Amino acid sequence: MAHLLLLSNNASTGAEVLPALELLLHENRCLPANTEALSQIGDAEAVILDARTELIAARALAQTIHSTVNLPLLLVIGEGGLGVLNSAWHASDFILPTAVPGELEARIRLILSAAPEVVVQENTSGLTIDELSYTARIDRRMLDLTYKEFELLKYLSQFPGRVFTREQLLHEVWGYDYYGGTRTVDVHVRRLRAKLGTDHEQLIGTVRNVGYRFYTEV
Repeated sequence: MAHLLLLSNNASTGAEVLPALELLLHENRCLPANTEALSQIGDAEAVILDARTELIAARALAQTIHSTVNLPLLLVIGEGGLGVLNSAWHASDFILPTAVPGELEARIRLILSAAPEVVVQENTSGLTIDELSYTARIDRRMLDLTYKEFELLKYLSQFPGRVFTREQLLHEVWGYDYYGGTRTVDVHVRRLRAKLGTDHEQLIGTVRNVGYRFYTEV
């Protein structure tokens, strides 16, 4: 039996969000879907987030859950929302509200038994990224990054040498529901280079007429 925390602004019980949940033996609490609820995690082993509506707010909260409590996250999302799911949500898995008890039990079991995520990245460039504390260092110097700057640097460094178009980076880091233009990517890359400093700014290389890539050595 697992201890689950269900976050929803549209229901007061788990049965209203995910009827199959009430047919399982797990203990679950239902709290409002906001950041204040994260201070009441208690003994929860996983978080179930109601993402059936208010997708933008749900994605923001999912990212906060990942960066602050780092518990397995199961999204409850309708079929209409599946098109906006991507790695920026940091969800362990998702499930439709109409799922039967057997499927829900299997998904809960899988996210609880999954191997812990590697949260510290290090490479020969001198860059160290700690996903748990949302911090980044270059040659042991702490970088003062905004949330999106951190996410962009982390994403690029996960795929050294791979070239990404601005559109790809916009979708993967900002999400498909972001309506700003690709100029946003250029602005954040420029800020990242400034914060990396003159000795390391070339870690993020420009591929003319295409986009950007991350180099492990400069």
